[in-house]
Order: sequence, then C-alpha cells, then structure tokens
Amino acid sequence: MKQTPARLYRRHVLLGGVAAGLLAGGMRKGAQAETVSSLHGLDGLDAPVEVFEDKWGVPHVQAASISDAFFANGYLIARDRLWQLDFDYRRATGRLAEVFGPDFVSSDTANRLFLFRGDVTAEFQALPEQVRECAQAYVSGINAYINTLTEKTISLPPEFTDFDYTPLHWDVLDLIRIRAEATGNTKAEIRRARLAAQGALDYDGLIMPLRPAHKLTVPDGLDVHAVTEQDLGWFGVLQDALPTKHLHDEIPKNDSDHRRANEGSNAWVIAPSRTATGRPILANDPHLSFSVPGPRHVIHLTAPGLDVIGGGSAGMPGVMQGHNAHIAFGRTNFHIDQEDLFILRTHPHHPDRYFHNGQWKEMGREETLIKVRGEADQRVTLRYATHGPVVSADANRNRAVAVSATWLYPGANGLLANIGINLAHDWDSFRAALKLHTSPTNFTYADTAGNIGWQAAGGLPARATGHDGLLPAPGDGRYDWSGLQPLDALPNSFNPACGWFGTSNELNLPADYPQAERRVSFEWKDPYRYQRVAEVLQASAHATISQSIALQHDTLSHLALSVVQTLPDVPSELAAEAAILRGWSGHVEASSSAAALYELWWTHLNRLFYNTLVSEALRSDLPAPLNASVLLGILQKPDERLGSDPHSVSRNLLVNAFQLAVEEARERMGPLTARWQWGLLHTLQLRHPLHTAPSIAQQFLPVGGETTHSGGDPYTVMARWYNPELSEHALAQGKNPYAVTGGASYLMVCDVGAWDNSVFLNFPGQSGLPNSPHYDDFLKPWLNGAMQPLVFSSQRVRAAARSHSVLYPKRKTP
Repeated sequence: MKQTPARLYRRHVLLGGVAAGLLAGGMRKGAQAETVSSLHGLDGLDAPVEVFEDKWGVPHVQAASISDAFFANGYLIARDRLWQLDFDYRRATGRLAEVFGPDFVSSDTANRLFLFRGDVTAEFQALPEQVRECAQAYVSGINAYINTLTEKTISLPPEFTDFDYTPLHWDVLDLIRIRAEATGNTKAEIRRARLAAQGALDYDGLIMPLRPAHKLTVPDGLDVHAVTEQDLGWFGVLQDALPTKHLHDEIPKNDSDHRRANEGSNAWVIAPSRTATGRPILANDPHLSFSVPGPRHVIHLTAPGLDVIGGGSAGMPGVMQGHNAHIAFGRTNFHIDQEDLFILRTHPHHPDRYFHNGQWKEMGREETLIKVRGEADQRVTLRYATHGPVVSADANRNRAVAVSATWLYPGANGLLANIGINLAHDWDSFRAALKLHTSPTNFTYADTAGNIGWQAAGGLPARATGHDGLLPAPGDGRYDWSGLQPLDALPNSFNPACGWFGTSNELNLPADYPQAERRVSFEWKDPYRYQRVAEVLQASAHATISQSIALQHDTLSHLALSVVQTLPDVPSELAAEAAILRGWSGHVEASSSAAALYELWWTHLNRLFYNTLVSEALRSDLPAPLNASVLLGILQKPDERLGSDPHSVSRNLLVNAFQLAVEEARERMGPLTARWQWGLLHTLQLRHPLHTAPSIAQQFLPVGGETTHSGGDPYTVMARWYNPELSEHALAQGKNPYAVTGGASYLMVCDVGAWDNSVFLNFPGQSGLPNSPHYDDFLKPWLNGAMQPLVFSSQRVRAAARSHSVLYPKRKTP
C-alpha cells in the first residue's frame, strides 16, 4: 500500500513517536541507496511532509494538504536563504537601521512611507480563502525554521553571528503591507521637466525614444523651472542603492539606473502544430542582476490538488516561473507607467496643507519610530496627500511633491499572486489569478490540451484626459487618477494563428490596441532580442526542446552586424583590425576576438556621439548612454543633429572610436589580435553583499573570477550586461567596466505534458550558506549552457533523490 504522509503520521504515532517510526521504516522502496533520512519536528503542520532533494538541492515536497505544502515552502526557503529572506524583509518593512546603524534611517523612512495604509486585515480577508491559508502557512513555515535556530537545534547563518543580530519572525499581514515596486519612471519625469526648462525637451529622445511615436508636452500649469532632482525625495531614496559603503564595495552612482535599463527577460510559447512532438513548448529566462545568493530558488510542491515546480523568489510564496500538472507559465517585464509625480502647492503659513479641487486640505500624518543601532531611536513623520505619499517638501517655496502608484491601491497585492497561478488548471483560471498581480508583466501560457497564450497583466492607472504620465503634473485635482483599469484593458492572445508567441520586453501592443485611450506606456526596450527570437521561431516548423535551449544561449547580435556595416574606410595601420570586424559572423562569443573589438568600439562610439550630440550644459540632466536604436539610426543616416556636414562628422567619429577601441584592446589584451577574446574582458565574479567584512569574506568565497569568461551582451538573446559608464574613481580602483553585471540566472524550457523532459538552470546555486554544496554548484553548467532535468513525476523524483527528510508536527504535551 502506498504510504501517504497522513498514513506515515498515523504509523509513527502507533509506534510511540515519529522519530522511532521513521528510523525503523527507513526509505521508501525505489529511493537511491545513498539517501539519508532526517527528521524535523515543527509547530504549525497538520501532518508529516516528505522532502526529497536531488543532486542540485532542489526540494520535492510531498504533503497531505496544500497548506502544509506551502508551510514546507516557507520552511525550506528559510533553511536555504535565511539571510537573504531576512534582509529583504527588513528592508521592505523599514527595519535595517536597527541592525546596520544610522546610515539606513533614510532607507527605513522611505520604505515605511510606502507601506500600504489601508485596512490591512480587511485586505487580507478579501483574498480567496485558499490564498489566505497558503500565505499563513508559508509564513508559519518561515517562523518554524527561525524557531529551530532560537532553540539552538541549528546554528545561525554567518551573517547573523558576525553582525550580532537575529532574524525577524514574520507577520502574514506584512505580505499585504509591503507594496513598493518602484519602476524608476519618475526619474524620467524629472529629467524631462528639467530639459523642458532649458528648451531641450526633444533631446530626451536620444536616451529614451517614445514608442509608439508620441509628442512630449508639458502639462498645463506645471512650472518646469521649479522642478529639481530633489523633488524625488524619499521616492529617490527608495529607488537608489542602499547606503552600504561601510558594508561592501562602493556601488556605482548609476547602478540602479543601469540595472533598471537592462532588467527584462525572454519568453516564448510554441503551439503543438509547430513542434516535433505535437506538444507545446514554453521557455523563459528572467534577466536580473547577478548576485550571491541568486534571485531564484527552485522548489516542487505536491499535495492533493497541487503539483507545481519552478523558480520562486525568497519572501514570495509559490513558484514564479514553472509548471503544474496542467499548465506551464513564464513571465517577462511588460511596460506599464505605474507611477506619477504630482506637484502640490502648499499653504504659505501651514506647510502641511495643500490646494486641491478648489480648497486647502490637510495632509495625513503618521509618526513612526525607527530603532537605530548604536544611537537613540529616531522619530520621523510621514505625510500623505490625496494622491499618495508626500516624498518631498519645500516650505520656503510653498511646494511639495506626492506620488501616485498603482501598487498602493486597495486590492493591488503583488506578493501573493503566485498562489492562484500555481493552482490554475486552464486559461480561464490562469487569467483569473492574474487579477491579483500588480507588477507589469507579460505572462506566457501553455497547457496539456495544446493551447498557448499571452496575457499582459499589472496595475494600469486610469489617468485624467490630457495627462500621459511622462512629466510631473500639478496636484491641484485636474490630473488625479480615477482608479485602476481592469485586467481586460490589457492585451492578450490565445492560440495565435502563427503558432507561436514571443516576448523580450519590446513594444508588443497589438496594432489595433487603443493606446491613445489607455496610455499603457511609451517606454519600451529595444527590439533586438525579440527580433532574433522571432527569426528563429518563425523558421522552425518542427521545434524541439534542444532548439529552445540553444536559442536561450544564442549570441547573434543583429545590432552588432548593423553597426559593423557602418564602419568606413580606416587608416592603413588599422586595416587588419577592421578586417576582423568585417569578416565577423556577429556572434558575441566569449572566445571571439571580433566580439571583443566590437564591444570596445560600440562603447567608444556611444561616448563620442553622446559628447557630440549633447551639450555640456545638458549632460547633468541627460545622462549617458544614448539609446542603441537611436545611435544606430544616426550611424546609418547622419542628420543635422551632427552639424552642417553630418556625414563627415559621423565618418570621423566612427574612425576615431575605432582607433580608441584598438588602442584599448591592445592595452587590455596585448598586441596580438589572435589572443583577443571577449571573455577576457567580459568576466564574472560574484561576492557576498557584505564581503568587505573580513569574517564574511573568509567564509563566503567569491563565485567565479577573472578566469570566468562569458559571451553575450545586452542585445543578444543570451543577455549578459556590463556597465561601461563607471565613474573615474571606480576605474581608478581597478573596476572592470566590461564585467558581467546581470542576465539570466534562472532558465527553464518546458515540454508541456511530458513534464519530465523539461530542463532548467539556477545560477549560482540553491543555497545561500557558504558550507553548502549548493552554494555555487551551478556555476560550471550555467557557463556551459548545460541544462539539467527538472524532474517532476513521482518515479523520477524518487530516482533522482539524494536526500530525504520528514517534517512532522510536534506532539503537544497533554
């Protein structure tokens, strides 16, 4: 008879104790001989849960109920990623200063300002019952693991002992309070207003061309001359890197902007009519900054009514990218302008009053106490207007600034959406679950019935007529939002006629979409990754899993090939290097000398053309780099922006940039072109965020290093970014401007219906613990693109098991 977790529990009780029963029974038949059993008695479980882990440390959870499965989800993420989990929780709830000191008071203030202020209990109760139960179970699982630490049965991870603090217990209502999902669009609003004040608004298109084409206009009543970067106030603090110089290396000034400019993903679904097996294929590879521990944790949750596997995020219950027994689901960043700045006119004698809809209104006020390590607690006042949090104020100018954000609205909860997605079984239930999802996202879908689909999701504001969200607006009531638009206002596609759908963060609004009415966004990524994906998928009449794997690791750059075509005749002493580029295939491989030369040339091209096109007076408001599509367009068709003889100016800049590239290549890689390789420059090394603390550096060794060479760039399907805009100070410290800073660490290809054929990677590893074998064990297969089995069926899970543990309910003392 098959022994379910419930039967195991009854058997253990009859034997006089859970431990005695399991140790007497040992492993189930079929499990690998080297598997070792362990037991963990925990408060909060209803019945025993079995956990089988494979060679990569992926937990396969088998529970008697869905809530117990989510309990195990929380327990296991805490076991593997406790410091990451706790740090992010502290940051989101504004509790970093109590551990790391006064430098973090600003971050704590900003995060507390953007917590949800409505009726948190009512928000939680309005969720579906099963979502509430799973959320509570997840939090209980986290707390159960933390309790094992406080009971001294397991030692604290090194970060806690080295900095002498303990992890926080979680409150499920914090999953309702935590809302901040800043996208950075408000910085662009400030930039455009500053340019408008100088009569240079058209210059904004050099770094952010609007798609679809759109004319920038200043909202009526906005004094652009009064707008400054200080207007962002606490919202700027929320978006910027943490002030952690004393904890780790100095973060480049443009780090957060660089990260947001590159974050994205690729995803595609292929219908059965276009695959070799007659089953759908779904592929996804989220692009995020590389880190240790990484952004995804892979888990498999099984219970009656639940069987889901894939990559999740610490602190977010369930799976973000993966599949269950019925459907597969992926995601990329969609683009919705979800935040607006409103300029308030405040009362000259009462700065907490602002003029709105013809009358003076009092700002809401909330006092909060921030504990500060090593110093006295600090009491701060948070202020709120009709529009949302007040992020800055200048009483001397009778001025304040408030932020409206979709993710602060009632019902807009992003942390619990995975639960409904994981339980969905068809297109309708999948779309219903997306109504809870507020972050702007392209969701791809495939099911075992052979259907494929795409649904754009996320909070879409209903803006007032005449406001496009691209510049700040007066907060006098004329431009207030009237709420959020429904999911049905966003585009979708079900079983498209072409037999496939792909998305790589490009403008993907359908041709007949009413953009002028709904004003989703005018800011999208360049289309180069998508163009390559579409080229390959359209040419594949009988697509295979291996082809999708190859496409995820594809390094062909159509941008690079187009740029190389603009290279003019060069001086004879550069002819040999020019020939390297002219004969290049366009593949940005780590071993390629042409790729190395091209990336250096592209970097110098951008700088030289930026300096030519942007006057020094505008550079502080219009930061480099130029947009890739814009620069390519100028290279291909020089225009009056380059002066009276644009072709000559362009030709000279192209040659000068090439000369600089060759000189830099020789300096960095030596005089012999045969020894040039892109990977020598495009290296990858990950360090713990607190690595400048000697004790942390000793325990958490770097992942990768100068000999870890990577291909790809920001415009290849295998996206691997770098940040050439490092400061002179950073360069003087020896920072490598071509080092890899982000890309796809989690990759997945699903064979829909034949689930055991699905594959994945999760770099650098499952665990954040330095003594774990799963701290960085994915480095080599990730570098080699060697996808690993994402085993799903019970038989394959048992066959792949390398360890086995049981979580069981503690017996209460009568």
